[in-house]
Amino acid sequence: MTETVLLVGGGGREHAIARALADDCNLFACASNRNPGIAALADGFETAGERDADGIVSYAGQVGADLAVVGPESALEAGVADALDDAGVYTFGPRAAEARLETDKAFQRRFMRGESIPGCPGFETFEDAGAAAAYVEEVGEAGDDVAVKPIGLTGGKGVRVTGDQVTHGEAAEYVRGSDHDQWVVEERLIGEEFTVQAFVANGELRVTPAVQDHKRAYEGDEGPNTGGMGSYSDTGRTLPFMTESDYGDAVAVLEAVVDALPDYKGVLYGQFMLGADGPKVVEFNARFGDPEATNTLPALETPFLDVLTAARDGDPLPELSFSGEATVCKYAVPAGYPTDPEAGARIEVDEEAAGEALLFYASVDERDDGLYTTTSRSFAVVGRGDSIAAAEEEAESALAAAGEGFHVRHDIGTADLVRRRIDHTEELRGE
Repeated sequence: MTETVLLVGGGGREHAIARALADDCNLFACASNRNPGIAALADGFETAGERDADGIVSYAGQVGADLAVVGPESALEAGVADALDDAGVYTFGPRAAEARLETDKAFQRRFMRGESIPGCPGFETFEDAGAAAAYVEEVGEAGDDVAVKPIGLTGGKGVRVTGDQVTHGEAAEYVRGSDHDQWVVEERLIGEEFTVQAFVANGELRVTPAVQDHKRAYEGDEGPNTGGMGSYSDTGRTLPFMTESDYGDAVAVLEAVVDALPDYKGVLYGQFMLGADGPKVVEFNARFGDPEATNTLPALETPFLDVLTAARDGDPLPELSFSGEATVCKYAVPAGYPTDPEAGARIEVDEEAAGEALLFYASVDERDDGLYTTTSRSFAVVGRGDSIAAAEEEAESALAAAGEGFHVRHDIGTADLVRRRIDHTEELRGE
């Protein structure tokens, strides 16, 4: 019997999920924007808000969905997985209670401390913005740098780090001027970030190769944080600045989370900072990363549908097989992104210019007269090769598809940037 799968979400992450599923099932999708890449792969596409649980459940019933995959964190926070599960559609995504691991940063840190999850930094939580701001100023006087985080979802753009992005005074003013009341203030982690994503169901997990995302808007890791300007993975499980032991320590953290949350299902994303003492947890996400999904899923040789059906049926999750290719993703974003993005601009994307690279549409809106930008990232190109350098060359060549009016971080995956990651890690470790 052919499975019918409903995909929720319309970004680059969801386009990568659609590509991984479309050949093996009847695929339907719904999102607030009409993603042309997903629409071309799906048997049907419904426009619905990602937080509209009732509308999404109704559409799942209309198409006879057997399974669902929830892409964006906003949908998980809104209980879309709960509503689909309760309607009899097994959903590969955590229910809202477990998704708090991402959607509530104070809960995340208290959970880690209470369950003795390794890699937890020192932190304090606050229910009042004024108290949080005063604490930031206090630790500044003591000479301690901190990461300042509103507890809710901010699309990767809400954190301020003193001693790096801002002064303590600027961070305190940011807190006081924000709409958020609840905050986490934690020790600043210094090192190199990397991500390990795992498929989780029925108390077990299967891990995927490490990926490094690039949050800063401009080359050389300058500028404000974004939802992610691009990312790369290597031919094996680790990245050039990591050891197998580092990877194993990160996996042990994910295993401890699953042991403590036996009902968790879906993707568990661990973002780690690799410093002198090994990896510590920057954050957990309760879904695929974006852009990290565009690195991981194209290299996954095990049918993703097999993961979903095993999770639903209570079978052991399949052992994962990967192609052994390195991948490099580079995002094309609207001019002015992320502080003042140019939304509503009509754009042309030359898909043939991407060549052998993969092209994943993200936050664009397909209308009758063409494609239009939104306030977020427009599309990603992903190069693949037998080395990071080969993958980067393919991705860079594919950027001819971007045309005019886009900003790209061209340095992602380049030899110089990767070398800086290695040198930084060796310096921290005294090597």
